[in-house]
Amino acid sequence: MIFVFAAKFCFGQQADSTKAFRYALGTEIVMYSATMYALNDLWYKDYPRSSFHWYNDNSNWLQMDKIGHATTAYSVGLQGRDLMLWAGVPEKKALWFGGLYGSFFLTTVEILDGFSEEWGASWGDLIANTSGTMLFIGQELLFKEQRVQIKYSFAPTDYAKQNPDLLGENFIQQSLKDYNGQVYWLSFNINSFKKTTLPDWLNFAIGYGADGMLNGNADEINAKREYYLSLDVNLRKIKTNSRFLDKTLKILSFIKVPLPAFKFSNEKIDFYPIHYGQ
Repeated sequence: MIFVFAAKFCFGQQADSTKAFRYALGTEIVMYSATMYALNDLWYKDYPRSSFHWYNDNSNWLQMDKIGHATTAYSVGLQGRDLMLWAGVPEKKALWFGGLYGSFFLTTVEILDGFSEEWGASWGDLIANTSGTMLFIGQELLFKEQRVQIKYSFAPTDYAKQNPDLLGENFIQQSLKDYNGQVYWLSFNINSFKKTTLPDWLNFAIGYGADGMLNGNADEINAKREYYLSLDVNLRKIKTNSRFLDKTLKILSFIKVPLPAFKFSNEKIDFYPIHYGQ
């Protein structure tokens, strides 16, 4: 995200669209390379390599990892498109080259998984990646806007302390690995579907999470699904008098804003005055 943030403020609008496209594409390549290096350091370096192989993990983690793949593909594609637009790349080219960036990035991750003895390439992950990209590009083609956003929230849990090798040893690792602390949301912009007297930035959000997972196996007896209802803020609909702040809000728009929420799990309903993560 740091590279995205810097690039958007450096480019501005370029008169030469070909030159702008080269600048934007070059920046995305730098972002891609830096992220791959960081991901290898956080995730893969401590595990032995193997020959490329497939692994069916579709029943693991109560499918939280699959939703995470879709969310990442959606968010990276959205930011990739934004980067190209801010660089002055024509809208159609920006949509396809930027929008597909998420799937390209995650396909590389899947290849790394395939060469890792600990994991393996997953066709379920590839389907999830494609789904997230299609949700972004499809809405742009149909509506010229994102009426439904995929969002993410996270709060640390005690499960990571019980299995830090798998769930993460620090906050950054846990935000990627500990699915117990993550919630993924479909956030619907109310006025995009039907104009009301409500603020344009107000969204209604449906969330999905899971709890009780230490190793992600399908047979974990304490694992349970959790469902949420909440309001949300569409940060892309908020306009300020600051160009810096407007762009910052757009970059952070993948995060679900903490607001009151209902949680439904094991035939029980809980209410949280302010909810963020689990």
